[in-house]
Amino acid sequence: MKEQVARRVTLVRAIETADVKHEVLSDDDRMYASRSARELAQWSAADGKSPLTLDHFLEQRSEQILKRLAERTPALRSFLHRRPLLPLLSALLPLLALIAGAAIDHIADPHRVDLLSAPLLLIIGWNLLVYLILLVWLLIPARRTGWVGPEWMRRLSVGKARLPRKLPAPLAAALGEYTADWTQLSWKLTHARLSRTVHLSAAAFALGAILSLYARGLLTEYAAGWESTFLDANQVHTLLSWLFAPALFLFPIEGFSVADVQALRFVQEPSGAGGARWVHLYAATLLLLVILPRLVLSLFAGWRAARLARRFPIDLQQPYFRNLATHIGAGPGPVTLRVLPYSFTLDERRDRGLSAIAVSMYGEQTRVMLRPSLPYGEDPKGILLDLRPDAGDATVTAVLFNLASTPEQENHGALLSAIARQLPGVGVLVDESSMTERATHPTGTDPRVAERIALWRQFCTHYQLPVTIVNLLQPEKYKADMQGGVAAAGAR
Repeated sequence: MKEQVARRVTLVRAIETADVKHEVLSDDDRMYASRSARELAQWSAADGKSPLTLDHFLEQRSEQILKRLAERTPALRSFLHRRPLLPLLSALLPLLALIAGAAIDHIADPHRVDLLSAPLLLIIGWNLLVYLILLVWLLIPARRTGWVGPEWMRRLSVGKARLPRKLPAPLAAALGEYTADWTQLSWKLTHARLSRTVHLSAAAFALGAILSLYARGLLTEYAAGWESTFLDANQVHTLLSWLFAPALFLFPIEGFSVADVQALRFVQEPSGAGGARWVHLYAATLLLLVILPRLVLSLFAGWRAARLARRFPIDLQQPYFRNLATHIGAGPGPVTLRVLPYSFTLDERRDRGLSAIAVSMYGEQTRVMLRPSLPYGEDPKGILLDLRPDAGDATVTAVLFNLASTPEQENHGALLSAIARQLPGVGVLVDESSMTERATHPTGTDPRVAERIALWRQFCTHYQLPVTIVNLLQPEKYKADMQGGVAAAGAR
């Protein structure tokens, strides 16, 4: 699925999920959109002589729904035309970097070229440090890709946070949900595009410095030399020999000796002889150590971004999409939901409630595989030895926690990390039934319950795992939230 299609599909899913009472989209609207989308997708598939797929159907359906909502709600139309920050940043940042690179060398004397030029040495040293950090990240990958905070990623992916005014309440809630969902879904794509922009800007910065050196050299005569309180000519020669070794090896540039370096010390009379040699050496070094590596990294990040944009990773095994697949005769097959309770034993009523929730999520053919309760505080590695991705017949895996317990990084977090590494796509269910039974507000507005739910959501977000709040004694309570489902684990 292409990126723009996935963006519209994600928005429509958020709208339909938030519009529980069908105030924004009536049953007729949804049925008409599905029927029209099926016909359009069939025509498109026939013209292209390709089979009808769920991707084609979802693309047509999302266009039908958003077009109808935009006609009814002008405020939504303005939201649909909103552009994220990243495209503007991708065009502007390299240009600013080129200008800054051209200006930075003017901090020094414009009539001399320093062999120990602080700005140029800083550019080279910083880029070498960045390459080392990238290598470390490659060998020791983090759980979350990237170095930009969630708020900035949201701005880069979606745009400004403020929603349009005069939106119906369900639509406003849906747009807020979409903003969070799309930021999460497009995290890798946005990071790849941002990396491409940063690497391209670093190359432009170094190119600006080179252009500045040559431009000033055309109009003025450089006095080449160096000065240092702590370094002598031998040490400076050694440093420059290491620094310029790649340029001297690859380009026909004249080398230098200790005597040459000693003769250029600024305590003597400055000399204009040989200034071009040092300009060529610095330019070649910046080209080899900064510009070319950064361009390669930029091209690689651009390739990753283009691949993700063409094949956007959206999970079509979620209940929302599996239910829509029935409109094109590709309904979901039997699903086995493997549930791993953590320090939590289910009685008969909660066991029946879990089965009802599984049916709400994945359809009537869903079967629940309830595993024995995982002991609190035990080493998760020993507990999960038999949970290999190729073991058993489970199609979806979820860890079940009790809302009454406070999430702990050393216990709950360690378990989630171990399971996520062993079973990609695992989800989290948090049952509130035991806590609401003891709640002081029988109407379900107990602030302690709301605070604990927010705490669990934040905790699972830290581990990049989808979380669904459930009530095993009242399976219908969070039926709308269940439409997001638990991500498929690929555990066949």
